[in-house]
Amino acid sequence: MRFKIHKRNALGVSLIAFLALTLVYLIRKNNSNLDKVIVNKDGVALPHASTQIATKSKFQYDTVFNMKRSVYDGNYRQFIQNADQFTADFQLVLVVQVHNRPAYLKLLLDSLSKAPDVHEFLLIFSHDYFSEEIDSMIQGIRFCRVLQIYFPYSTQLYPNEFPGQDPRDCPRDISKEEAIKKGCLNAECPDSYGHYREASFTQTKHHWWWKLHFVWERVRILEGYSSYVVFMEEDNYILPDFYHCLREMAELKKRECPDCDILVLGNHDTSVRFEELGNKMETTGWLSTKHNIGMSFTKEVYYKLMGCSSEFCSYDDYNWDWTLQHLSGTCISTPLKVLASRASRVLHTGNCGLHQNGACRPETAMQHVEEMLRAAKPSLFPQRLVLSRQEAAEHKAHVKNGGWGDTRDHTLCKNYGKVL
Repeated sequence: MRFKIHKRNALGVSLIAFLALTLVYLIRKNNSNLDKVIVNKDGVALPHASTQIATKSKFQYDTVFNMKRSVYDGNYRQFIQNADQFTADFQLVLVVQVHNRPAYLKLLLDSLSKAPDVHEFLLIFSHDYFSEEIDSMIQGIRFCRVLQIYFPYSTQLYPNEFPGQDPRDCPRDISKEEAIKKGCLNAECPDSYGHYREASFTQTKHHWWWKLHFVWERVRILEGYSSYVVFMEEDNYILPDFYHCLREMAELKKRECPDCDILVLGNHDTSVRFEELGNKMETTGWLSTKHNIGMSFTKEVYYKLMGCSSEFCSYDDYNWDWTLQHLSGTCISTPLKVLASRASRVLHTGNCGLHQNGACRPETAMQHVEEMLRAAKPSLFPQRLVLSRQEAAEHKAHVKNGGWGDTRDHTLCKNYGKVL
């Protein structure tokens, strides 16, 4: 019985991958002219069409099938918005994971628009929810180059089948014995606490891992890029000296912490005293509760994470950050070491999400941001950063949260490096 169910799950995931590849093939065939050499009026060859495409295809929202086609088309074309305005090499890549909270995304865009030297950024938005409202907001950006990428296994694209919630899936709280009698699809795959998967919870970890693969392996404009990529979410807000501090932290790392893996610009401390800690940095091991906001690392660290792909994809915790903490010091033999700003340059504005059922209040979040900005203003743009606290980078064990026991999730996650 176990073998048959696992085999059926594997076949389902394989079918999804096959359909994805078919869509990619059809899109590439229809757009084969994009691979022709483009020359300017003087007969000089412009960058290959794979890195410079002049037109953006319109995203189709009318049917699930057309949304799927638009997703694969967008990921193939990789249209760079504002490329004609900003022609110098970009100096920083900032990747924002976006779901469906446009009010919070608006706050982030507002903070970015006010950042000094933002024209040097390549801003990548990675979507797992597709809406005209969000697309319109991003298309309105004029201050830097922009690329939109699309998570192709979104629950929005698979509303009634895996990786969405299949009506034949087992209910979350049914016992395994009852599930086997019922014959639901994933009866043999409860999590460590006896619960069955919920697609709305598993999607974030899927998206985060896919995004890492796609940004480092498939985004063509990043070929040859060796500097930092900053990873953020839609409910973040950057302070004006965000970029200044990142550059200074990179220099501090070279001087005083060459073995640091990750630069962390944010934290969740809402009562920090900027006048005291504005230029203070610390080194320590990576912790989910402290370092999952404003992470920045290079491709070298990405490869270190990918060496643990199998463990990441099979560890029974639906949170990407708790999974990463588990890997740090286990599969990753040397615990991940961070250089972190004690005064956060990335604020968390989200007061609703997976675990909050109440109404979102972005206006309340903005009031808090304005208060922090007023308090921090005299201490922003420090001339010299100081490493004021150093702690050993150690593995911090924790109780896993479950929610990731389904072998279909494991299989799909492990295939991101092959099928994107």
